[in-house]
Amino acid sequence: MSISIYFNPLDKACKNVVGAVREGDLLQLNIFLLKKDRTITPWGENKTYFKSETPAQSACKSPDKNAFLRLNHDGETPEFYLMTQTDFGWSISLRIHEIGLYYYSFYVETEGNIACGDMEMGYITQDMHDIQGFLLTVYSKDYKTPDWFKGGVMYQIFPDRFCKVGTMPHIKGRVEREWGELPYFRPNEYGKILNNDFFGGNFKGIESKLPYLRKLGVTTIYLNPIFEATSNHRYDTGDYKKLDPYLGTEKDFTELVQAAEEHGIRIILDGVFNHTGDDSLYFNKYGNYPELGAYQSQESPYHSWYKFDEFPDKYRSWWGIDILPEINKSSKEYQEFILGKDGVLNKWLRFGIGGYRLDVADELPSFFLKSLRKSVKKSNPEAIIIGEVWEDASDKIAYSERREYLQGHELDSVMNYPLKDAIIRYIQTENAATLVQTVRALVNHYPKQTIDCLMNILGTHDTVRILTVLGGIHCSNKEEIAYSDAYLTPEQKEIAIQKLKMAAVLQYTMPGVPCLYYGDENGTEGHRDPFCRTCFDWKNKNDELIRFYSKLGKLRKEFQNVFKDGEFKELEVNGGFLLYKRKKANEEIYIYVNNSSARQLLTLPNKCKDYFTNKILKKQLTVEPYSYGIFEKIIVE
Repeated sequence: MSISIYFNPLDKACKNVVGAVREGDLLQLNIFLLKKDRTITPWGENKTYFKSETPAQSACKSPDKNAFLRLNHDGETPEFYLMTQTDFGWSISLRIHEIGLYYYSFYVETEGNIACGDMEMGYITQDMHDIQGFLLTVYSKDYKTPDWFKGGVMYQIFPDRFCKVGTMPHIKGRVEREWGELPYFRPNEYGKILNNDFFGGNFKGIESKLPYLRKLGVTTIYLNPIFEATSNHRYDTGDYKKLDPYLGTEKDFTELVQAAEEHGIRIILDGVFNHTGDDSLYFNKYGNYPELGAYQSQESPYHSWYKFDEFPDKYRSWWGIDILPEINKSSKEYQEFILGKDGVLNKWLRFGIGGYRLDVADELPSFFLKSLRKSVKKSNPEAIIIGEVWEDASDKIAYSERREYLQGHELDSVMNYPLKDAIIRYIQTENAATLVQTVRALVNHYPKQTIDCLMNILGTHDTVRILTVLGGIHCSNKEEIAYSDAYLTPEQKEIAIQKLKMAAVLQYTMPGVPCLYYGDENGTEGHRDPFCRTCFDWKNKNDELIRFYSKLGKLRKEFQNVFKDGEFKELEVNGGFLLYKRKKANEEIYIYVNNSSARQLLTLPNKCKDYFTNKILKKQLTVEPYSYGIFEKIIVE
């Protein structure tokens, strides 16, 4: 009969460092050999939610055979290291002095391998050929992420659709729309969607709503592109050094940044450095700019920025979209223009912004990201750099290259799409296992300083509105989306809002920083682009939902120390029921979501207070079906 073991990389009794490890630091790994013929699960067999998950010494025994650590750098042959026998199992201590991605597992003589299971837990397997090792990121000893960002609340704004103050200037080729109309979605006679309809959202509009954002608890505003461009989404940059005139002037932007700072809010910009627009100062396909563009002449100062297969009409573009010619990031001229002392990054950092979110980070090669980080941090060491990465960023492979985003020389953080997808799946399926598996993997794979900066989203300008998703609205094409059947009935919306509240509780209390997509707090619906980019409805506000999000924002502020860099630990996963805590020093916050039809009975630790009602809770708490709750442990002097 196989031995029973306990190894959990998120338990400091098994691995002294939770998550990634700094180069050169001591790493100690312990395997517990159990007397009973079973594997201890991380939440125990008797629901002792508030006790240690590590097996007691009395449950362990001394081994009578050798065990080995199997360790390899990514892509290299594994090496085996003899572990020390202990009273509880086996142990090994080592230091890794080269940053990078590693995999490790254990081998016990005559028994087999202790490999990584679905929940990042160790289990015995006889398979010698396809061992699933535990992932280990080793990051640079100099890697730091900005403290000001941690523990706060982000708010993403699509600038044209948030708030408008004043009138729009008249610009040729742009269609001015009335606030609240349905965005254009049909192609023109040539089959192209121009995205040339504008509603006039601007800097002054955002500035006017800063008190509203402060009440929501917002500490960071993330703006989609604001530079001059042809389209309303502005991902087709026309001029990196000019603001779009519909948004306002540099004076308006300066006043916005300064006013935001007075409200305790910093602004980060969207950095679109993989491609430009074809109608840009640099490519100038249509001759709308006075300078000689790369499309017009091989003598253009911007010609090295782009890759032409056959000049001028066959050129590389982002995903083959010819209005977005792709940048040659190896161009020294382009690197100097963006990254140099007087380059684009530094120009806008001098306005006092808090950093950048990098569009399509997978398209930006490592050498470019490393140079970008050096440039940004030299200008402002506290500026944050967040990458658009849709998968686990620790072991991502893009264009056949293993990426190094989180090893200390590239990004501070990434958009947390894995968590978004896992939360939605949990709400839809009433099964918490996949959500927990996702969170455990991220905590185990990422450096702690990255975890605390993760951009936790439920929706963005690139996704279907979260309320539409949770409402179960499905459409096969944009014509269907435009009709009323693509929107929820009042009854359906009420149910979807209750699901949204569950999702938001998770978003606001999981490790990382919640990012609220503008209008989600107002119950905005909408399918994919452009319907997820409609105007904020300031005339018809959902005050009850806004108050709910304000309450969550207040929670983040009241327990900022806990959410800034506190410990995360799940305590029970039982079907649709999930219980976990956030802790730092003596502060403890417990969060539960019961996305199931079954009642749950919790025995509480000491004296607790319900955050939403301020009531002191009894020793036992009955959790109703399809409910959520947050309670804090009261310190008794």
